[in-house]
Amino acid sequence: MPDVFVNYRTGDEESAATMIARELARRFDDERDNERIFFASNSIKLGRRFPEELVKAVEQCDALLAVIGPRWAEVQGADGRPALQSEQDWTRREIRTALERGILVIPVLVGKATRIDRTVLPDDLRELADCQYRRFDHRNAESDLAGLGDALARLLPELGAADRDARTARERAEAKSRKKSGKDVGHTRMRSRDVEQRVRGGIGNLNGDLSGTFVNEPQGPVNTGQGPQYNAPHFQGDNTGVQFTAGDNSGTVHQRFEREHRRSDDER
Repeated sequence: MPDVFVNYRTGDEESAATMIARELARRFDDERDNERIFFASNSIKLGRRFPEELVKAVEQCDALLAVIGPRWAEVQGADGRPALQSEQDWTRREIRTALERGILVIPVLVGKATRIDRTVLPDDLRELADCQYRRFDHRNAESDLAGLGDALARLLPELGAADRDARTARERAEAKSRKKSGKDVGHTRMRSRDVEQRVRGGIGNLNGDLSGTFVNEPQGPVNTGQGPQYNAPHFQGDNTGVQFTAGDNSGTVHQRFEREHRRSDDER
């Protein structure tokens, strides 16, 4: 059962109708040959009865796209009159069937086609003039086709579930996210390894975020507890000695300076 029926008039923008049908089929038909887009010249199988196939497809579809170009209401039939005025005109019959069954009908105005004038429509198609339309221009074919497909995917949930372009976009986004996550993990590991290699020989505490106390390669006694700090450099005449600090830089800083008495030879 097709989701979308592409209706068009021979002699008026068949090329646009073909482009629309092909793009929608590429985007929404699935690999199991489940045909969601009906286009008469492609969808009716060899040997099938043309009238019956058209009527069945219209009656079963969820939306009908009426592709309308500048000559849509002017193309003449075999009798020299506008084909639209004939009740047997297939373009007219397909649209009429969709309107009578309450099927969503979307006019697609091609090129310079203007909004349909209700005065040129037969009575059974007057409602077509009130249907909201979309535009298609060959110069903007790619964006117009994408916009039409997006609109149909939103309007018809089952069609949206088969949207190949949306699936591809999701897969690309997921792949990009995985790639970015992998880079972040690798960068973090490299930084951790770099810290491990470059910080050595010290004492103290390194947490996962590199916070805490670390004293690199101390040259004398060191205390890393909490509380007041005591700085007690012990120096001789040349102010040399060992200075050590303890604590977390909070509290009072106490300093004590002691000069060591040089022993005389008798005291040795």
